[in-house]
Amino acid sequence: MMYLWIKALHILAIISWMAGLLYLPRLYVYHAMVETGSARDITFQLMERRLLKAIMNPAMIASFLFGFWMVLLNPDLLSQGWFHIKLASVLLLAGVHGKFAVMRKAFAEGRANRSDRYYRVWNEVPTVLMIIIVIMVVIQPF
Repeated sequence: MMYLWIKALHILAIISWMAGLLYLPRLYVYHAMVETGSARDITFQLMERRLLKAIMNPAMIASFLFGFWMVLLNPDLLSQGWFHIKLASVLLLAGVHGKFAVMRKAFAEGRANRSDRYYRVWNEVPTVLMIIIVIMVVIQPF
């Protein structure tokens, strides 16, 4: 029964993390189209910082903690091929999270000089990784 509670909490943390990973780069798309130093620039900076610090970072940490706990309770997961692909995809997702944090800092420091198109491409990366992760967990093809 405890495993199911941990799994439920893991899923809730993942949903929160993914919501941020899907929304933050969309904010960057719109942020890239405003003038640095403008009132809209300041508003976007505030939204991005709060999203990253108050929602995404805690959700990512919770996702990893509950996921690790599930592996401790069910170490057989480590022998499953699908789990290796899922874990690699999750680590890539954490790397994307880090990249988004770097992007946020560039906006905050007024040195974000990429086009909105650049951020539109980055907006798709979490979606692709999410698709891979869900397929691995649900279908378990390997």
